[in-house]
Amino acid sequence: MSEKRRDHRGRILHNGEIQLSDGRYRFKYVDELGKERCVYSWRLDHNDATPKGKRRTLSLREMEKKIQADHFEQIATNGGNMTVLELVEKYTSTKTGVRPTTVAGYGTVINLLKKDPFGKRRIDTVRISDAKCWLIHLQQVEKKSYSSIHSIRGVLRPAFQLAVDDDLNRKNPFQFQLMEVVVNDSVTREAISRAEERKFLRFVKEDPHFCRCYEGIYILFKTGLRISEFCGLTISDIDFKEHTINIDHQLQKKSKIGYYQETKTTSGTRKIPMTADVEECFRKIIEKRNPPKAEPMVDGKSGFLYFDKNESICYSLHWEHYFQHIIQKYNNTYKVQMPVITPHVCRHTYCSNMAKSEMNPKALQYLMGHSDISVTLNTYTHVNLEDAREEVARIQVV
Repeated sequence: MSEKRRDHRGRILHNGEIQLSDGRYRFKYVDELGKERCVYSWRLDHNDATPKGKRRTLSLREMEKKIQADHFEQIATNGGNMTVLELVEKYTSTKTGVRPTTVAGYGTVINLLKKDPFGKRRIDTVRISDAKCWLIHLQQVEKKSYSSIHSIRGVLRPAFQLAVDDDLNRKNPFQFQLMEVVVNDSVTREAISRAEERKFLRFVKEDPHFCRCYEGIYILFKTGLRISEFCGLTISDIDFKEHTINIDHQLQKKSKIGYYQETKTTSGTRKIPMTADVEECFRKIIEKRNPPKAEPMVDGKSGFLYFDKNESICYSLHWEHYFQHIIQKYNNTYKVQMPVITPHVCRHTYCSNMAKSEMNPKALQYLMGHSDISVTLNTYTHVNLEDAREEVARIQVV
């Protein structure tokens, strides 16, 4: 019988183990694809000390146990040697039929990972603490906003879940609550008061330059439409006979894509009633609209309501700029400053006003086009101390 192999300390070596001339230990094995692989460590057992000047890693036999466990559970060794970037690219390639805005978001995350060392990490080496530290780094060092980090994690988490489902990883390192890791520095969208709304609308109406925006801004305040929904409206969407607005698409514009229509989800597709004042605003818009000789068509739709000086269809960015310039002019005119108002603040204000008027929450959910009523109740309805005080006084039993 041949003598059993031993290391320099006289310990018996298992099959596949060998101690090299420099003192390192090597374990040779065959992976799930039939390829010969090797792992190395300066320590044979977990009780061994790491030689001076050498980096401490798992001992060789700890590595062997992990390889054997992965083989037993059919987990690909070393995560299939796939990097984080490669995993995200694989995941996004499976997401077909998504909206252009979603595709653009995927591209942003992929570009980030191409530049960031984290993208080169092998997926099986990423621990939960590594994922948390990376997101903290993005906020504190790279100065990325909470909303950006939320979007990034929104791609990494399902990507790693794909790796778990494909038996490439044991656990999903991004399966944690984001707010427990990074600070939510998002600016709360505040609804403006009814008095501020009246002052703002009166200023716009009386301003010789911005009065052309008055009807559109009034409609945003009185319907709660998303700005992309409002920009996507065409003449045929305004039903003066039934006094309703048909919302089943929204207008978007992206670089390299141009204008395009996004069809609404089931909850977003809706018809909302027009009040007489809103209807009158639409009549004035249609009466004053000045389209190009050849009306532009986007995905089969034409008859849009607003055009810029270059005869291009107005989209969300136009209105964002209009609001910025109006607020700037207002605050240069009056000492009492107007808070930041955007098209989304108009929507937020409408929802809050309706909630304060005790509208049925389900009806309000329908008008806002929310898929989940918690969004209606928790995100957009702004309630302060005075609102609470009035409510307590109203229901107080004498």
